Amino acid sequence: MDREMGMTFMCNQQKVLVLNAGSSSIKYRLYLMPSSRIMAQGSVERIHEEASIVRHKEFVDGMSESHEERCSVSDHKDALHRIMNLLGNPDLGVLHDLKEIGAVGHRVVHGGERFTGSILVDDQVIKTIEAHAILAPLHNPANLAGIKAAWEVLPHALQVAAFDTAFHHTLPEYAYRYALPEELYRQHGLRRYGFHGTSHRYVARRALKCLGSNREKTNLITAHLGNGCSMTAIREGHSVDTSMGFTPLEGLVMGTRCGDLDPAIPLFLINQLGMTAEEVDHILNKNSGLLALSGHSNDMREILQGEARCDARCKLALEIFTYRIKKYIGSYKAVLGQVHALIFTGGIGEHSSQVRAMICEGLDAIGMVLDDRLNRVESQSERDVSHKDSPTRIWVIPTDEESRIAVDTHEITMKWRRIEG
Repeated sequence: MDREMGMTFMCNQQKVLVLNAGSSSIKYRLYLMPSSRIMAQGSVERIHEEASIVRHKEFVDGMSESHEERCSVSDHKDALHRIMNLLGNPDLGVLHDLKEIGAVGHRVVHGGERFTGSILVDDQVIKTIEAHAILAPLHNPANLAGIKAAWEVLPHALQVAAFDTAFHHTLPEYAYRYALPEELYRQHGLRRYGFHGTSHRYVARRALKCLGSNREKTNLITAHLGNGCSMTAIREGHSVDTSMGFTPLEGLVMGTRCGDLDPAIPLFLINQLGMTAEEVDHILNKNSGLLALSGHSNDMREILQGEARCDARCKLALEIFTYRIKKYIGSYKAVLGQVHALIFTGGIGEHSSQVRAMICEGLDAIGMVLDDRLNRVESQSERDVSHKDSPTRIWVIPTDEESRIAVDTHEITMKWRRIEG
């Protein structure tokens, strides 16, 4: 690297903190950009409780050092102060000064129709995120709490919001509209938005590198399978359909969410069984899915163990879970025509060979043939698990939403700084 190139690289270096704030937790990673090297990561869990848990790991000179403590964390601002104290701990030395953090990237679940990509946060962005809280009451308020806490604790740093919905802004109207009265869409925003967009975007980009092709010539089906599950049909780099809808409740069977449901069922629960709207919401979001079907757990690992013990309810839960995914694969194949790769990601998609095998059983009829031996190989790496003669490749690609947010944050803030002089 010559002197001029070296100086340019140094000028472009930036430490970026990525925050994923939930209602009672904050997960974080500190990156050195543009190399995407992870300097530290951790979480603060059980915020607002007496027995909060703080986990922290730092990476210095090829070595790692971990720290865990239990304490009382009162709110998100308190949590962020504790994170900053750990990052600036003189015994570990990742940061000498908090001003070294040049930017903070935030995961925000719902951006509605307003945000079609990651964006620099200002007062107007805050107001718009607040306005969309009615569409994501479990997520947007928590995401906002993280943004406001970072603004107070790191006032020198630029803030960037990365929206789960943004990747799906390319859905055609016939894919995102519901067959409801026009005014419900125009006045209240009742339409399909889609979620997990940062994950689908990340694995789609990685898939292009793995396949050695460019996005203009590649169609993909991506399956993000974890406690929350969603699938996306991607044509030439653009999302054209996705399983989650107006909220993250629609689509696949998930850990505690029911997924696709006859819309008359909530009305039956209210009108015939006398449940309140709040009780119905709790059932559909918190007490359905794998938890309801298995009778005891929303953890796929426990369900697989139960199925191995011939537990009939676990067996049925597994069959319904994989059957629903298989149906979506078939429908997205019909939407896309030619499919170059099926991508599995998320905790279940990456780690359960049995689930992948059950999903892919019979898909050879539409050109997706799994290699049983390759599928059973345990690995943390990106890998092709399809049969050598499979017309459509089947890949397992670990997701990394935080690194994608870090890239967006670095690019947006460096561009802003160049413009501002």
